[in-house]
Amino acid sequence: MARHIGIVACSSEGAALCYRTICLEASAMFGRYRHPEISMHTPSLLDYVQCLEQADWRGVGDLMLRSANKLAKVGADFLICPDNTIHQALPYIEAGLPLPWLHIADAVADAAVARGFRCLALTGTRWLVDSAVYPEKLAACRLEWALPSQDERIELNRIIMEELVCGVIKPESVAYTEQAIRRFQGLGCDAVVLGCTELPLIVTDANSALPTLDSTALLARAAVQRAAQA
Repeated sequence: MARHIGIVACSSEGAALCYRTICLEASAMFGRYRHPEISMHTPSLLDYVQCLEQADWRGVGDLMLRSANKLAKVGADFLICPDNTIHQALPYIEAGLPLPWLHIADAVADAAVARGFRCLALTGTRWLVDSAVYPEKLAACRLEWALPSQDERIELNRIIMEELVCGVIKPESVAYTEQAIRRFQGLGCDAVVLGCTELPLIVTDANSALPTLDSTALLARAAVQRAAQA
């Protein structure tokens, strides 16, 4: 029997995309219509945003831990979180987690190594790109990375927080993101990390100047593989 996946969710768009991807990935592994048992919990997104705006990472961690405990009580075997940004709070709660946790940046770094990439462009919210969430994992795999400019951080954060998490997709925002990725290509990056679980809504290999490392899909795939383990 496949293991029960617990999803510590943050934004509806990222969590829904991850959930859907898990079900699709599982069908390819387990057979048509089959996927592991999945449970999800999320507080109001506003609770997370208020903590983020105050740089209250312990508060973010408390919200994550609350979800983790509820998921453990309903029978989840392990946890994932389809939100890159709030992984910054994970060190505050790791010792108290009731279940094993699959780290989203581990899934991305492992995929980058497997595909032979060496220098990754990192995109995401301003909190994410200013953090050590990805640098720590990439450095451990001897990967290099490049970060958005200050102006790009501000605008990408606006696109994510004002549009994508609300399910809004604007052509001009798609074009801006494509342009930012082209700049990374000029810096010598050989792939781009979609380090926001909503970015796959507007960026894919079809419109990206660089091969994409879709953190949402990679986390979902890692979860399915873990669920299949005896």
